[in-house]
Amino acid sequence: MTTPQNILNDPFLNKGTAFTVAERQALGLTGLVPPVVQTLEQQAEQTYGQYQSKSSDLEKRLFLMEIFNTNRVLFYKLFSQHVVEFMPIVYDPTIADTIENYSELYVQSQGAAFLSIDEDDATIKETLRNAAAGRDIKLIVVTDAEGILGIGDWGTNGVDIAVGKLMVYTAAAGIDPSSVLPVVLDAGTNNQTLLDDPLYLGNRHERVRGQRYDDFVDHFVDAAEDLFPELYLHWEDFGRSNAANILNRYQDKITTFNDDIQGTGIIVLAGILGALQISKQKFTDQVYLSFGAGTAGAGITQRIFDEMVEQGLTPDEARKHFYLVDKQGLLFADDPTLTPEQKLFARDRAEFSNAAELTNLAAVVKAVQPTILVGTSTQPGAFTEAIVKEMAAHTARPIIFPLSNPTKLAEAKAADLIEWTNGQALVAMGIPAADVTYNGVTYQIGQANNALVYPGLGLGTLAATATRLNDTMISAAAHSLGGIVDASQPGAAVLPPVSKLAEFSQTVAEAVASSAVAQQLNREPISDVTAAVTNLKWVPEYK
Repeated sequence: MTTPQNILNDPFLNKGTAFTVAERQALGLTGLVPPVVQTLEQQAEQTYGQYQSKSSDLEKRLFLMEIFNTNRVLFYKLFSQHVVEFMPIVYDPTIADTIENYSELYVQSQGAAFLSIDEDDATIKETLRNAAAGRDIKLIVVTDAEGILGIGDWGTNGVDIAVGKLMVYTAAAGIDPSSVLPVVLDAGTNNQTLLDDPLYLGNRHERVRGQRYDDFVDHFVDAAEDLFPELYLHWEDFGRSNAANILNRYQDKITTFNDDIQGTGIIVLAGILGALQISKQKFTDQVYLSFGAGTAGAGITQRIFDEMVEQGLTPDEARKHFYLVDKQGLLFADDPTLTPEQKLFARDRAEFSNAAELTNLAAVVKAVQPTILVGTSTQPGAFTEAIVKEMAAHTARPIIFPLSNPTKLAEAKAADLIEWTNGQALVAMGIPAADVTYNGVTYQIGQANNALVYPGLGLGTLAATATRLNDTMISAAAHSLGGIVDASQPGAAVLPPVSKLAEFSQTVAEAVASSAVAQQLNREPISDVTAAVTNLKWVPEYK
């Protein structure tokens, strides 16, 4: 039974002071909200004023979550009006603070599903059904929170990453918020701080691994696919030992995507394509060095490798262009600790007369002379002046992407990279960075923000009713973004600005949907891809 209080407490139905007099009378709301009837625009202006009064980014995020919890339309109206300002508040880097303090700050669950490895299989399906509450779920973002951003294992607290990711899907690409579901798989945590915290809300035991964990994930996927047959399943912030295994297990069976492995690879490829438009260099001439060879580093490398093969090199030829550096230095094939993803790009010691010395980034840069340097190491300041100048001595326009986030973990600052290379570096950061003025030129710094890619990728896949998301569709997404750069502008950014997120999400979505239809991966007939994408988009308006 829907009561007036149920309506006011349902964020999908609640309009607050925007209920008309007729609606108030019909729904039994007369006298339950102040008498003045406001427009959505008036509510947004008033709420933004309240937002501006908050003194810290964390306070601002907690305030916005209150709006999200009570009125989804108002929240997304605000987000759409202030997308550049809100992105670092709603998502990275501020979300790291709320994850670290999730249990202490907990008020309500934002519609998330909490699945525990300690419960039986039937409970998984029951939980998903309860969380959906009769809604037609098309998109799930799921995490086990072992590898959150640059801050590591946060157990059930990591559910906030799934909530935040879905907010960006809606704000950027217009995915209907009533069709999405955040999910956390609680397999325990190895974060001793959480295990010792009396307020921690997750399972109080070490992470479960092996067959029991795999079975847990399998049962979740089976239940989700059974309940939601048109599902697009997005994996987020899984640990190094599980992320690639899970993607490999499911990507040929269901419509699925891992943002850390695939999403970051897409945005880095788009940034490189944009940079090469500026430098007029050839893609297959580049020498690629990744500092950080975990899930993200190896996933990005795979995407760039695939593009080199796509552009005409044989796999063996392409592999010669890639070097991975991790905590042990350059990765060599005789290292027994390498993951399958790392082994693909490990080098033979016989290639180097000084192999034993290649135990740090500086030595490797000097030995291999990369033209592209990408950082996913979470080692702040790792791209030193000496390393950058050594790189710049061997390539006219070094492409340097320090991607680690949050801010305190970045491998370098954009302003330093511009200065150390006399304005020649082509830079993208993993965090928002201000323009840099050097020798009279203002350099716009691209943000290698996955939000430029994954919302449009999801929208295009759903609009095409695609039964799979494959490499061809992913490549189409990268090229659609990489082609937007204005190479004629001095100091042009290698990636489009976050300020035009909605516009570029449409561009990506149409490219992805067109690719799916061209490959006949669409479940339903589609004659007009642009119309299919546009018709699926949700707009924050009161109905």
